[in-house]
Amino acid sequence: MKDSNIQDIPKIHGEIQRKSKEIGFAMPSDLYIGAFLKTLMGSKPGGRFLELGTGIGLSLSWMIDGMDMDSKLVTIDNDPELVEIARHYFGTDSRLEIICQDGAEWIHDYQGNKFDLIFADAWPGKYSHIDRVLDLVKVGGFYVIDDMNTQPNWPDGHEHNVNRLIAYLEQREDFSLTKMNWSTGVILAVKNSKKFR
Repeated sequence: MKDSNIQDIPKIHGEIQRKSKEIGFAMPSDLYIGAFLKTLMGSKPGGRFLELGTGIGLSLSWMIDGMDMDSKLVTIDNDPELVEIARHYFGTDSRLEIICQDGAEWIHDYQGNKFDLIFADAWPGKYSHIDRVLDLVKVGGFYVIDDMNTQPNWPDGHEHNVNRLIAYLEQREDFSLTKMNWSTGVILAVKNSKKFR
């Protein structure tokens, strides 16, 4: 089995990659996490999904491809330029809400329904506000993070943040974890009915 043989790449993906190079965007999601997200999205028909950290929209393109027509996706980024690019590519999709706001503020203020999947690809929801974000996952829902293996763009000392996050997730009794030394280092957590103490 060759994991490099990735099927059904979103049609818009190549154009977003081109735009990413054009503007010098240095933190694109890879194909593996995209394909993984698409598969997970397909397991939740009529689902509610959240992406924290839209970026330029590479992972978003996979998430949209994995959704059915009854699903809804909210994606948030604090960079107006990147949000405008995402709106250019995806703004006509009625299943999608693209928000330009500080992720920490949005997490703090959000009072809506819980989500079937949260992909946390920004500092808020991953390295801060983690309790609140995990509370927003439905029982049976997924919390997904990548870049858990050392990355070339990590600032000095970031490995400590990663190790602390992993240790915290490991002691959450209300989530079951699968840690994958694959792609950029992925953690898939599913919420169970146990209470966190």
